[in-house]
Amino acid sequence: MKFLIRLILSAPLLAGFNGFAADTAKPVVFKVSVQTFIAPVKWESTPTASRMRAAQFTVPGKGKSDAAECVFFYFGPGQAGGAQANLKRWVQQFAPDPKPVIKTEEAKHGETPVVYLFAEGTYMSGPPFGGAKVPKKDYGMTAAVLGTKPGYVFVKMTGPKATVRDAKADFKKMIESALKK
Repeated sequence: MKFLIRLILSAPLLAGFNGFAADTAKPVVFKVSVQTFIAPVKWESTPTASRMRAAQFTVPGKGKSDAAECVFFYFGPGQAGGAQANLKRWVQQFAPDPKPVIKTEEAKHGETPVVYLFAEGTYMSGPPFGGAKVPKKDYGMTAAVLGTKPGYVFVKMTGPKATVRDAKADFKKMIESALKK
């Protein structure tokens, strides 16, 4: 009996070992415009850093300093330019030397077009429209522009390239979660 009580009391300590599962975390469900997204369980919802941001998450890396940031923007119908204007602006956030690796991918989910951007290089971190920029070597970006109604939703994840690479599949699942019917 004492053994059974000790085992029950120590179960939280054993979580994750030898098949014990105590991961009770639930995904964050949130709205941007009229779209409902489901964030990955391991991502932490954080207060937005500015009024321009509709939602914001910390994406864990291997260490605390390896975390990435994922930010959602929604400005309303006809606002903030279209997909190409934003993709161009995001690509320009990377220093030209060494030449960044840039890839785009177009998809369609139902009637909603989505353009993804994948970039790696030296990211110039700082205010979007002027101000001092801080070079971040070996950074990555995974971004998406959703051609939703009533207006575009813009999503951008930036951070150390290993973290961004590791989170790419979860990022895409999160985007697709809002576009399933």
